[in-house]
Amino acid sequence: MSDRVELEIKGQVAYVRLNRPEKHNGMDFPLLKALVKTAQQLKKNRDIRAVLLSGNGPSFCSGLDVKAMFADPKRMAHGFAALHSPVANIFQQWGMAWRELPVPVIACIHGNCFGAGIQLALAADIRIATPDAKLSVMEAKWGLVPDMSGTVTLRELVPLDVAKELTFTGRVLSGDAAHALGLVTHVDADPQTKAEALVAEMVNRSPDAIAAGKALLQEAWLASDEDALAAERRWQRRVMGRKNQRIAAKRNTEMARSETGEPSTPYQPRKLG
Repeated sequence: MSDRVELEIKGQVAYVRLNRPEKHNGMDFPLLKALVKTAQQLKKNRDIRAVLLSGNGPSFCSGLDVKAMFADPKRMAHGFAALHSPVANIFQQWGMAWRELPVPVIACIHGNCFGAGIQLALAADIRIATPDAKLSVMEAKWGLVPDMSGTVTLRELVPLDVAKELTFTGRVLSGDAAHALGLVTHVDADPQTKAEALVAEMVNRSPDAIAAGKALLQEAWLASDEDALAAERRWQRRVMGRKNQRIAAKRNTEMARSETGEPSTPYQPRKLG
């Protein structure tokens, strides 16, 4: 993809690694563009079942590299112009592109996870952090506000007063403290191994059911009761009776009858997404 992002596909799992370790994976324009492009590429791959998102070096992502981003007047102008876009701009796609993937995205967090970094992590479906990781909604430190999809994702995880306190203070939280607030799903000394164990559970399920389940929950979570129930009906219609749903039912029967408990019928490539 780019020297800023490493993409490795092992079997059905895509490993995406931010690769600016000497800068703690601080986000500059090349990293921004490469990461969004990687997400767009993976969205087209119907064979992958999950994405593990991590950072090379000492940190997951230390946030916006202010010096690099503001050193080039042309890029500064591009950044300001993006604020006037009537649709999600590339900065917001930094996070939203991962929500648009029809597969589980798991962020494996270590070291610093600040500003743009935490907004990226919040856009994942599941977050696993080391106990000593450092997380912060840090934009206030630079006189800014979260504007890279953080408002969309933060509101799903914590109450408004907690989100305000984190935004107003820029407080740095440990992985354990972030877990206590609900920002982090799991705390583990080895996030990647934990993530791979979760993926091993997920690949036993229909890829279409997972794609539909992800889309359904993101659509319905903050919707009205009426709209949420309508979303349930709509997404159920898209999976019920289809090939992978029939395979799922067959696999359950096979597992019940098998001495090893392992199904023999493989799923078909994902149809949804």
